[in-house]
Amino acid sequence: MDKQSKKYYIIDFDSTFTKVEALDVLGEISLKEAPDKLERLAKIKEITDLGMNGSYSFRDSLEERIELLQSRKSHLPLLIKTLKKQVSKSFERNIEFFKNHEDQVLIISNGFKDFIVPIVEEFYIKAENVYANEFEFDEHDNIVGFNKNNVLSSSNGKVDQLKLLDLKGDVYVIGDGYNDYEIKAAGLANKFYAFTENVERKSILSKADHIAPSLDEFLYLNKLNTAISYPKNRINVLLLENVHPKAIELLKYEGYNVEVYSAGLDEDELAQKIKNVSILGIRSKTQVTKKVLDSAERLIAIGAFCIGTNQIDLDECLNKGVAVFNAPFSNTRSVVEMAIAEIIILMRKLLDRSVGMHQGKWDKSAKNCFEIRGKNLGIIGYGNIGAQLSVLAESLGLNVLYYDIEEKLALGNASKCHSLNELLERSDIVSLHVDGRKENQNLIGQAEFEIMKRGVIFLNLSRGHVVDLEALKANIENEKIGGASIDVFPDEPKSNDEEFISTLRNLPNTILTPHIGGSTTEAQENIAGFVPNKIMDYINTGSTTNSVNFPNLQLPSFGGAHRLIHIHANMPGILAKINQILADHEINIVGQYLKTNELIGYVITDIDKAYNKEVIKALRSIEHTIKFRVLY
Repeated sequence: MDKQSKKYYIIDFDSTFTKVEALDVLGEISLKEAPDKLERLAKIKEITDLGMNGSYSFRDSLEERIELLQSRKSHLPLLIKTLKKQVSKSFERNIEFFKNHEDQVLIISNGFKDFIVPIVEEFYIKAENVYANEFEFDEHDNIVGFNKNNVLSSSNGKVDQLKLLDLKGDVYVIGDGYNDYEIKAAGLANKFYAFTENVERKSILSKADHIAPSLDEFLYLNKLNTAISYPKNRINVLLLENVHPKAIELLKYEGYNVEVYSAGLDEDELAQKIKNVSILGIRSKTQVTKKVLDSAERLIAIGAFCIGTNQIDLDECLNKGVAVFNAPFSNTRSVVEMAIAEIIILMRKLLDRSVGMHQGKWDKSAKNCFEIRGKNLGIIGYGNIGAQLSVLAESLGLNVLYYDIEEKLALGNASKCHSLNELLERSDIVSLHVDGRKENQNLIGQAEFEIMKRGVIFLNLSRGHVVDLEALKANIENEKIGGASIDVFPDEPKSNDEEFISTLRNLPNTILTPHIGGSTTEAQENIAGFVPNKIMDYINTGSTTNSVNFPNLQLPSFGGAHRLIHIHANMPGILAKINQILADHEINIVGQYLKTNELIGYVITDIDKAYNKEVIKALRSIEHTIKFRVLY
């Protein structure tokens, strides 16, 4: 490389290369037994922040912090071990960048070589390219000061260090503090990138040429990408309907730009909001229609933070190459426990008795109150929830009957019914656990209620549209239905601020709940971990395991190769066209995976050499291509 055109990358250490300020961590170690530990640590952090904001003399701040630390040489090994676990995530995934540019990357820090060098050397950064302060020790190995002859021990030290280095070429600075900006302000750097992955100092952001939420962003802007093809901070995520905070935390930690709304959005609102969204997270209220999807210019994936996906137009998602993921198992136990509780409450008429007591009525009677032991529980839909309800119900002494349109293996002593009518005729309790397919519209109506036993207990914790509510109301009022519990409704409020309107309000022995079958802390936390991880796996590797609409592919890791993802209409000959384009450009395939369903084909191709824009353009131009993505 010609010396005049050489590029140098100046990187800060504290809160940039690592997530933390090293002296703060050292304080946690050295002051572990100190009675005034908390006060000292708070003071150290305060002094650090003042120095980083440029509102405090750096040398004064350094002297004060070292005095407060009361540290020894013996504390440094544990500090180094701790800091190695605190390297910024985007630096870890871009280690190849450091390896490829080991002569161009310099660490210039107001920290100390004693702990910086052992950490950055693992990232191919040479010790001679680390410019930092040096501790001074007394005869007992106590840290008593620092080398005051080192220019980095003074205010404006980074500027003075760069002047001494007299670098010939382009200089780019990545850091989070005022002293990093000073390098650019002194005319010694082409650009200053404010690094905000770990800490965001508003006084610095306005001075930066660019804000870099991660190292990926810096590499992308400077065409230095090695780990990923597109910075995750540029991937917009929209989460609606009070998705559990764990999901927000996971997606933010991965580096995505996350926006959160507590309520749902109607069709027009969502169509407007979704234009630049790449990942959409919803629960059961939000309707993802064709109109919404037509407005989604960058949508890659949708996460349904629930079991059902009937609120999403899955076919249109397929036509647009949008993968949909849900949580088919995560809230199963919560729904089942609620069903068991409601069966007991309704069989004993506990709800009406409780309401009466609050009104001053003392109705001590056993009339029409029964044990559940020995009764027939009919489960319509023997999927994940229905099957687990079967097991728990049997353990409580219920006789379990079930009906499903698909062949399902009976668990325990459950008995399969050969028709829906057979189940309705034999059951003392009927519990619905079916999916939201269109064929299930009004699955239970007047004709089905007429078949049931008089005094039957009826539960619907599945989908709102599967029961004719007017027919249900009529049969509660004429006492054909002895008790009912409904958790789902054809029309539900979009937020907690809207009034709930239903024909079922104020009926006797009727439990109405606001779609909370899966609303337990455990279930929501499980869902919040499951769905984002499936989406992130899809974004990062192309794996579609547990997608409800895409062909399911579990893919191996692809280290040392480039991964190309091609989604197309399921037409013959497209795989051959992909391979011909690669062959024409003399690109060898090291791995290839294809799976189709009735509408789309999903091809993953790993190649062993770099590609150029012409290859990508040609692959995108294949007829019937729906979507094309590149993963490094």
